[in-house]
Amino acid sequence: MSDSENTKGAAVIPFPQINKAGELTLSAKVAQLRAVGIKERIEMILSDPEGKKLARSLEPQELYWLVKELGDEDALPLIALASPEQCGFFLDVELWNGCTYSREKAMEWVGHLLAAGEEFLVEQLYHLDFELLLLICRKELFVGGGVGDVISDDENRADWDHTFDDMFFITFRDEKQGPLMGRFLDSIYHHDHSLYLRLMEATKNEIESEQEELCYRFRSGRLADLGFPEWEHAMEIYQPVLPEDFVPQDSKDPVIVDFDALPPVPLTRGDSLFQRAMNTANCEGLHAELYCLINSALVAEDKSFSDLDTMESVLHRVYGYLAIALEHLSGGDEKEAVRILETEYLKRLFQLAFGIISRLRIRAERISLEGAEHATNRALRGFRSTYPRYYRGLDPDHADGYREFRCLADVQAVDAFLQRLEG
Repeated sequence: MSDSENTKGAAVIPFPQINKAGELTLSAKVAQLRAVGIKERIEMILSDPEGKKLARSLEPQELYWLVKELGDEDALPLIALASPEQCGFFLDVELWNGCTYSREKAMEWVGHLLAAGEEFLVEQLYHLDFELLLLICRKELFVGGGVGDVISDDENRADWDHTFDDMFFITFRDEKQGPLMGRFLDSIYHHDHSLYLRLMEATKNEIESEQEELCYRFRSGRLADLGFPEWEHAMEIYQPVLPEDFVPQDSKDPVIVDFDALPPVPLTRGDSLFQRAMNTANCEGLHAELYCLINSALVAEDKSFSDLDTMESVLHRVYGYLAIALEHLSGGDEKEAVRILETEYLKRLFQLAFGIISRLRIRAERISLEGAEHATNRALRGFRSTYPRYYRGLDPDHADGYREFRCLADVQAVDAFLQRLEG
């Protein structure tokens, strides 16, 4: 994500709160942290003697965006500062592609938990969701034996990889991940023996498919508490509203979120009509609206929204669509754009822009690709996407690639391009 962020609403500290030692209080540091760009935030946290307290004062989403900015491997010092609640959020968004559990991502994060240090791992173990730990074990282990069990002949003849206690016998499903999973189980065995016994007994007996479904339901509930809707609800933003069906509103009720602190919403680079109007509008709950809209767009991707490129693309799409809707309704008048933000829900503006762009997609789908030159073929394929992409060959630099729609001028350029092909 870019360093350019929306700092509207961030605390201004003309006279910072000072403690008896003449240092900034933690609350003052957090306020300062939220008033600077992403890279500055990371540097402030990692260099501060109270870095752990500072990191844990952030909402889980805030710390997570910083981790993704650095990249998982480089962010290990930051991950090691996370609270159990924050780390639980990391796992909730990282370990799932849509509604599908990712073994690869799970083992990657098992490695991060171990690399962050024994003290950190032990703290997380006492708070991590048991159902998720069980799912990790079910996906990676075969388990035999058990408490009070008489080992069957088949189990006795099996060539098990390991046992910690001559009670449960373990074989790793993936030889490459075996050493990593072995270290993870060893930590659990030595630091919480009762948890180890519960995990082994359940790993042996629970049904894997039911376990994955249960974990997904729990995960969805936790994310909903943080403002991330279920996929079906998130997809409502892509119900197109056509311009002739859009009825202007005179007012709106403020959007209220259920959690205490609303994380700052990152703004992409640029100076669109939406960004200028957003910084001027005086509307309670507008920040919450934008936050919820971005979350819905991330969830609607139906794939992991832990990928930084996906996050960037979604942010550009949200801001681009809102700019298109405002330009369409206001004619480019900034004061009118501010008024619209104060009376129209951002979700409806997004749907209006999607309706405008969907018309371009329908027209592109009617044009044959047969015999089309390379650039025309590429352009039409981008416009035909589920979420249409703008072909950069129409930009002044004529690059052969795609980007999100940014403004009404992009819509007009595509309209002219399609007219030439239709003619």
